[in-house]
Amino acid sequence: MSFSGQIKEELAQVISSPRHCQLAELAALVQFCGHIEEDGSLLVQSENPLVIRKCFTLLKKTFKIEAVAKNQMQTQNYRLFVTGEDAFRVLEALKICDTAGHPVQVPVSCTNVPGDGGRIAGNLMMRHLTDPVLIKNSCCKRAYLRGCYMAVGSMSDPYKSYHLELVCGLQAQAEQLLKILHDFSLDAKMIVRKKYHVVYMKEGENIADFLNITEAHKALMEFENTRIYKGMRNMVNRKVNCEAANITKTVNAATRQVEDIRLIREKMGLEGLPEPLRQMAYVRLENPQASLGELGKLLDPPVGKSGVNHRLRKLGELAKELKVK
Repeated sequence: MSFSGQIKEELAQVISSPRHCQLAELAALVQFCGHIEEDGSLLVQSENPLVIRKCFTLLKKTFKIEAVAKNQMQTQNYRLFVTGEDAFRVLEALKICDTAGHPVQVPVSCTNVPGDGGRIAGNLMMRHLTDPVLIKNSCCKRAYLRGCYMAVGSMSDPYKSYHLELVCGLQAQAEQLLKILHDFSLDAKMIVRKKYHVVYMKEGENIADFLNITEAHKALMEFENTRIYKGMRNMVNRKVNCEAANITKTVNAATRQVEDIRLIREKMGLEGLPEPLRQMAYVRLENPQASLGELGKLLDPPVGKSGVNHRLRKLGELAKELKVK
């Protein structure tokens, strides 16, 4: 099972105690997976059976409704039906219709969505926003985000990259979701992908906070373990790369210094050099792989790294002059 699937499986088992939080989560599931049929019945449809199971549980707890679940084998779609008076009770509680049975809709600008004369039946998922009254409390917003992720959320494998997204059919839906995420100080952004509006997060810290907010605690622990592992691995890789680069730099410098000294010996000999440079030249030729610190200890009297570096630089300048001549 993918990591995204593990999150949804865990969230499917989280049921908030307060009824208003249960309604908020149910509102998210109906918003993104629900349709109202011509006969007024409520249909919730999803390819993920966990969504149907969660809707069934929430309907039973909040309304004492035993909804009818079906599985379409041909399309691998799972469906849940709420009919008659029960459907009216659910739609009224979710602020989708009032006590007189008239549809209640938060204004949505959806010029790219085919209209149906203002009727709510048959196209709820494309035209519906969750009423702000249902998600005014912080606990309800948490439950709402949990339902949103179950309905339209996904996440990449954290071992490969950090990317969590929620796919909305309308810009207004995405903006409503974006505002709730910002209320929790999550740095979420929105992009348009084909005909969908995608709300996404790419920072590991934001994704960890999202998992904590939605109460996916097991997934959060696994995600944090992955972050720690990747952080340690990256740190080790940086250290190894840095050490390798330093070794390469040291070897290249030593090779160049030996070549310079050999050139000086060939052109003018080493005996005519000042004593500090002559001693440095012989020590370097005898110890081509030694570091500056090790070379300094071999000199008489010993000198520090800066002194060794100064003498080798003088030998290099002399070799450069001899090359010109």
